Amino acid sequence: MVLKRYFGEGGDDLSEHPARESKRCFPFSNVFRDLMNEPSLHELVSKLEPFLRNLVREELECAIFSSSRSSLNQIESSGVRALQLHFTDKLPSILFTGSRIVSGDGEPVKIVILDACSQNTITSGPLSSIKIQLVVLDGDFDSDDQEDWTEKAFNAKIVKERQGKRPLVTGDLLITLRDGVGYIGDISFTDNSSWIRSRRFRLGAKVQNICTEIRIREAVSEAFVVKDHRGESYKKHHPPSLGDDVWRLEKIAKDGAFHKRLALHKIYTVKELLRLHITDPSLLRNILGGGVSDKTWTTIIGHAADCIVDDDKLYMYRAAERVVLVFNSIFKVVGATFDSQNYQSLDKLNNIQKRLVEDWKRHAYKNLNDLVPIDDPSVVGCPTLVLSPQADPFGCPTLGLQNDHFLLALGIKTL
Repeated sequence: MVLKRYFGEGGDDLSEHPARESKRCFPFSNVFRDLMNEPSLHELVSKLEPFLRNLVREELECAIFSSSRSSLNQIESSGVRALQLHFTDKLPSILFTGSRIVSGDGEPVKIVILDACSQNTITSGPLSSIKIQLVVLDGDFDSDDQEDWTEKAFNAKIVKERQGKRPLVTGDLLITLRDGVGYIGDISFTDNSSWIRSRRFRLGAKVQNICTEIRIREAVSEAFVVKDHRGESYKKHHPPSLGDDVWRLEKIAKDGAFHKRLALHKIYTVKELLRLHITDPSLLRNILGGGVSDKTWTTIIGHAADCIVDDDKLYMYRAAERVVLVFNSIFKVVGATFDSQNYQSLDKLNNIQKRLVEDWKRHAYKNLNDLVPIDDPSVVGCPTLVLSPQADPFGCPTLGLQNDHFLLALGIKTL
């Protein structure tokens, strides 16, 4: 005799049964009567085992379903999102076609799955290793973190490639989370964003093919512009470098009016612009043109000021008897010595010394040819510079660099 199947063993979706009922087709007494007709105890046990297994499984499923439904009802009634995906890194405001999508810091973009209430990363369990699909969204998608959206609204904002074009984004668009964390790999745009109404894109991430009644909210990045890679050669640098062409600064277009005026005065790099701004800012503004607005001027100088002076080049200027000023590579005062021996950085000077330095540096800026490079910048970092005690009898800035001991102490080669 074959034992009848009294309980369902299919892959039923719990979400499709709001009130699941028992699937037992016959009373237990009928089952027991059939089993008692078996000729041996061994056969009785072999027939009874699957029946009990099915019975226990169904009771467990009913209990789990009841608990899950209760939790979901609480979530829905409170309006609280259960889980969400989140980009932890901010994307640049401008991307270029063909270039790898990275964060504003140049690092791989990180995506995590969070508990919406605690904002903690889900680091264990099945959801910590789910697959994520990356998509492109219209830039006008409302992604305010304080507002929720439906899966339908999210999908409605997904942007596809233009007709006859390649897929809008190429590369590995599927990410498998590990311990709740994943990173965007080598993906890039193939088309710019100028053809859609908002002229901007967003990057989105959604869970791929997961069966769960708890909604996992999609991740949405900030809006950004995608330009053709041809424009990357004209890209501004943030921050700029000392050796950058001067047109890398905001408001100075390559081969534009400002660029040409600066070139006429042999100002080709950010370093040269900063030097002139420090030594004679009014001259620099006149070179740019008398009609340059305050806003444009502030933007240019502000961007240039973001440059990190990291070339370790130093210059010295003999300002008076036993007084030496030390400048960095853009001719900004960084320190001084007032007794031919003890070097002090600018922030260590008292108010009287700072006022003297302000007066002396103006003399230095009128005699830039008298600034002498320091061959060994490390000596300036020493608290004591062993200089010659012999004073310059003239105290004249243009004649003050003639003592060999003084020059050697600063690492300056003498003839």
